Amino acid sequence: MESKMFSWKMVETGADFKLVESDFPDLQKDEVLVKIAGCGVCHTDLSFWKFGVKTKKELPLTLGHEISGEVVAGDKEWIGKKVIIPAVLPCGECELCKKGRGNMCQNQLMPGNDFDGGFASHIKVPSKYLCHVPESVLVNYDLKELSVIADAISTPYQVIEKSELESGDFAIVIGVGGVGVYAALIAKIKGAKVLAIDLDDEKLNVVKENGVDATLNIKGLDFKTIKGSVVEISKSLGVSRYGWKIFEMSGTKAGQEMAFNLLTFTSTLSIVGFTMDKTEVRLSNLMAFDAKLIGTWGCKPELYPAVLDLIALDKLKIKQFIQLFPLSQINEVFKNTLEHKYNKRSIMVPDKL
Repeated sequence: MESKMFSWKMVETGADFKLVESDFPDLQKDEVLVKIAGCGVCHTDLSFWKFGVKTKKELPLTLGHEISGEVVAGDKEWIGKKVIIPAVLPCGECELCKKGRGNMCQNQLMPGNDFDGGFASHIKVPSKYLCHVPESVLVNYDLKELSVIADAISTPYQVIEKSELESGDFAIVIGVGGVGVYAALIAKIKGAKVLAIDLDDEKLNVVKENGVDATLNIKGLDFKTIKGSVVEISKSLGVSRYGWKIFEMSGTKAGQEMAFNLLTFTSTLSIVGFTMDKTEVRLSNLMAFDAKLIGTWGCKPELYPAVLDLIALDKLKIKQFIQLFPLSQINEVFKNTLEHKYNKRSIMVPDKL
């Protein structure tokens, strides 16, 4: 094993990441050291870096919570295993964990927020909820390519499970960017008729090419026109007028207000995208339509194996939606991501100094 580890640390908000070399950390019982294969760049990282969202651990801090790698030290049962590190690491002992809501554990630890994360050569993490990556998944994918499972794929998987989506349902996905694209694909895998809504024809064309049933570009359209188009699309797909499953992935005020106004009888609206903006909606619609409004936070570790199964069985293909960069280019990648220069999820791969 290398004699030193390196990481790119955020020293102050908005400033370039700084390369830091350090000794390997001491490991406590039930901890492991993971040699990082890849770490995805998430909008949350941008929020920490550029927009002043506070991290729980004081700066300097290594960001990054979409991590895959190989265990190289610590618990003997894990050494040599290839793993995904869940973006939300629950305690497993509290009331919420025991009720199956570990993703909302109030003692949870998040890499790149509560402790140094994945934009590094190695990371120290608890071993309790690591997700082992079986060889069946690695037949078609390199370990580094799978890092996005930790958040970008597992988060929409959990919310689709929570929504109780069934085969034949009408699923409306608003915003098919780095996370929403997986919501659309997973809903389709689950047997839904899927409508993808976005402002970008390129993104809509990609999901259409990957089996989504219908797309709608709403750029410049008023809400009345949008709703009329959605109704017509639902009719053309032969779906029920009831029980629509709506997934708001854009994280915009306009997207959230539109999603709420698409509610119909016995619909379920799932909020995944995040914004600090406040919306104006008539909550009485929930009563009138006997509808449900739900949120979601990350993904509980118990669901990760099911996501890996979809990839192992080649039901969910992810290569088309990711791009790899050397970790040493982190400052350039973050700036380009902020300027929306990429159409794919960026994965940072540790490179030699």
